[in-house]
Amino acid sequence: MPTDPALGPAAVPSLARFGLGTAAVGRPGYITLGRDLDLPAERTVEALRRRTHALLDAAYAAGVRYFDTARSYGRAEEFVGEWLAARPQAASEVLVGSKWGYTYTADWQASGVPVHEVKEHSTAVFDRQITETRAALGARLGIYLVHSVTPDSPALTDPALHARLAELAAGGVRVGLSTSGPAQAETIRAALEVTAGGQPLFAAVQATWNVLEPSAGPALARAHEAGWLVVVKEGMANGRLADRNATGPDTAALRALAAGTGTSCDALALAAAAAQPWADVVLSGAATPEQLASNLTAAGVGLGPADLAALDALAEPAEAYWRTRAALPWA
Repeated sequence: MPTDPALGPAAVPSLARFGLGTAAVGRPGYITLGRDLDLPAERTVEALRRRTHALLDAAYAAGVRYFDTARSYGRAEEFVGEWLAARPQAASEVLVGSKWGYTYTADWQASGVPVHEVKEHSTAVFDRQITETRAALGARLGIYLVHSVTPDSPALTDPALHARLAELAAGGVRVGLSTSGPAQAETIRAALEVTAGGQPLFAAVQATWNVLEPSAGPALARAHEAGWLVVVKEGMANGRLADRNATGPDTAALRALAAGTGTSCDALALAAAAAQPWADVVLSGAATPEQLASNLTAAGVGLGPADLAALDALAEPAEAYWRTRAALPWA
């Protein structure tokens, strides 16, 4: 799904530039703000299965063709796999990406859990989780990312793991990594240098980029130039840029521009991500069909250089942004 070379910063992005992530609906607890308003009071497996399927239906009907999930998103892979199995036409048209490296440990609890997920980038975890992912998604897995790589991850240095990933890539799955934390740019630059059998190993990255945390931008541009698929996650900063939460002085420029253009804060935030020339896919993390519909209006929002310059003022120091994110409660 390459970026349209004609899409510049003043252009209007197409719906093909947007995807749907399932972090918010595959498990009962997550850190997105306002989940008490977004999810059913009874967050049973069946209730979230129905919600996930409804979101996938709405996204597909709107023209979205990229869907993102992960082993650690509770039962999200299972829900996506069921949806694909029941809709063969959709399954033939969409691109599905998943991630491995975190193990979900919350036992379907929304809060009060000491640890919701445990990260380990070992060959043993890869062997177990690729089997689990295949069981859920089958041959529909198109992209497999090492989840939340940081500069100290063995995913950047372990030759045995690299050999396994290279074998997966040789079988037709695009292999890559997702990143998080204030050192995202350092991680991406290191990953660009990783080889297996004399060839570059990674070919995709999913990274946090939003108007509050744009620090990975230059590294993502390098990845895009290298031919990687670049997917933007957390374009709404885990709900901090949603209309109901964008109430402080740090988001004044966002609110002013949204009011001036007659759009919502969430659509504007996602449009800003899609305006980056290196961004191939921008994920919506919607938890309701109404949120998804609002998010996807970003496809009709064109931002010019002056608009983007105004939004630049919202950027926070990366360390401060990630401290705030780490303090968000699971609920």
